[in-house]
Amino acid sequence: MARILVTGGVGFIGYHVTRALLARGDQVLIVDDFSDAPYPRLEKRRNEADLRDEFPQTRVVEACVTDRAAIAPLVLECDRVLHLAGLAGVRPSFSDPARYARVNVEGTAVVQELARQAGIERFVFASSSSVYGNSTPLPAREDAPATVPESPYAASKRSAELVAASLCRAAPRMRCSALRFFTVYGPRQRPEMAIAHFVRSTLAGAAIPVFGDGSMRRDFTHVDDIVRGILAVLDLEGPAGFRPYNLGSGAPIDLRALVAAIGVAAGRAPHVENAPLQVGDVNATFADITRAREELGWEPRVKLADGLASVVAWVRSRA
Repeated sequence: MARILVTGGVGFIGYHVTRALLARGDQVLIVDDFSDAPYPRLEKRRNEADLRDEFPQTRVVEACVTDRAAIAPLVLECDRVLHLAGLAGVRPSFSDPARYARVNVEGTAVVQELARQAGIERFVFASSSSVYGNSTPLPAREDAPATVPESPYAASKRSAELVAASLCRAAPRMRCSALRFFTVYGPRQRPEMAIAHFVRSTLAGAAIPVFGDGSMRRDFTHVDDIVRGILAVLDLEGPAGFRPYNLGSGAPIDLRALVAAIGVAAGRAPHVENAPLQVGDVNATFADITRAREELGWEPRVKLADGLASVVAWVRSRA
C-alpha cells in the first residue's frame, strides 16, 4: 500500500486516478486549490463529494501548489507524489500567461523540490502533448525536439519539464516521469473541451463550432486509458532520472470524422458551423507510444466509439 500525494486530485483526470488509487487500497492525500477556472469550482466540489460518498476516508486539503508552507507538511506524509495540479487550456493561456507560468512552472518546482528534500524517490507529473507544437515530426516521439511552443500553456508545460529535469541532478535517486497527455476526454471533462461541448450541443440540437475546415487532427485519449498509464508509471521500478512518456491513442482523427462519430453516439445528426482557426491551436497531435508500450506495458484499450458513448451517458445523466 502506497502513500500518495495527489495534487489537483479533484479535477478531471485527478478525480478518476484518485478513485482508482483508493479502490486498490492506497492511502491518498488530495490537495487542490478549488480555483474556478478553467475547470469549474462547482465540478471540483461535485467530484470531491462523489469521492467522499464512495470512499469516506478520502482526505482533501485546500491549498495552492505555489504555497510552499502549505504543501511542505503534506509531502512529508507521503512516499510518492503525483502532481496533476495546474492550469490547462491553450486559448485561456493567452489571456493570463503570467498566471499559467506561475502555477505550472513555479508550482511544479515547489512540489518537486519539497519531494526532493523529503527523500521521495517517485515524482510523477502532468505534462502535455502541446509541448510538441507544429514543428515536431509526427508521430511525436519523446526524444524529438520540442522547442517551438504555440501557446503560453505549451510553453509553461515544456518549461516545467526542463525545470524538473534539472532538479533531478540534485536528486540522484529520484525517478521523475513527465506524462505527456494527448487530448484527454471522458466523463467529468472540462465543459468547454471539444468532445464534452460537441456532445452537449448535439443532444441539445445546437450548432457545433468547428474551427477551420475540419481537417485539424487530434489524438483523443480516453481518461480510463490515461488512468492506467498513470498507475503504471507510479508503480514502475526502474532507473532514477527524468523520463517523459507519451500517453495517447496513437490514432488521430480529424474534426469532421469526430463530429460524425459523435452524431452516431448521440443518435442525432450534428449541426456544424465553421469558425476561424484559433490562435495557439496546432495542426495535429499524434503520439508515438512505443516507449510507453515497451517500458510500462501500456497501450490504449478504449475505442473511440465506446469512449464517446461514455461521454454521452455522462452528459445525459447530468441533464
